[in-house]
Amino acid sequence: MDSYFAYYLTGFIMIPVFLFALACQAKVKSNYNKYSKIRNVNNMTGAQAAQRLLMLNGVTDVRIMPVAGTLTDNFNPKTNTISLSEGVFNSTSIAAVGIACHEAGHAVQYAQGYSPLRLRNAIISVTNLGTYAGVPLAILGMFLNSDILIYIGLILYSFIVIFQLLTLPVEFDASKRALETIGSNTFLTEEEYKGAKKVLTAAALTYVAALASALATLLRLVLIITGRRRR
Repeated sequence: MDSYFAYYLTGFIMIPVFLFALACQAKVKSNYNKYSKIRNVNNMTGAQAAQRLLMLNGVTDVRIMPVAGTLTDNFNPKTNTISLSEGVFNSTSIAAVGIACHEAGHAVQYAQGYSPLRLRNAIISVTNLGTYAGVPLAILGMFLNSDILIYIGLILYSFIVIFQLLTLPVEFDASKRALETIGSNTFLTEEEYKGAKKVLTAAALTYVAALASALATLLRLVLIITGRRRR
């Protein structure tokens, strides 16, 4: 396969992946905007929901704090801290409860030694290296005709794919824990639960899009390198 043909072919592969990612982001914003404006009947804030989920799972050493921004919610295992965005921490919306419980689900995963999370955390350093150096090294190797640089670049970038692959069970499981706790402990009514589920399901699809993008980029590199060698 000619390298130029491979380049354009893989370019077409990236288009549907890019459009899928845009659609996922739009769905997240749409659901968040809708359910962040609907107050839950229990008047439970995001911070209260996260704290209650932690207590129900016997986790007592996690700090919950506010953080600036929109949809900047996260759990940091290094500091054992759940950071909830401005629209979640003190909000009593349906979206706030769902998002806060999702982050608390990550804290429970960490406390219980959830295997996919441990594996993902173990490769973060090399994944970060792959993010910055993987593609540049592979491209540099092509120009210099250096197989070593090409292989190092591909291997480093492969860790991004592995990281994204491990992210799927981590995120899906956190949402599953959140929704099971919300439903079985009546954090929300049945109708409110459906709204929270829509918010978390849409968010989960963004991680599917991230994996698809990483796989498509790796495939593009491999096809271009293979095509170049056949010239």
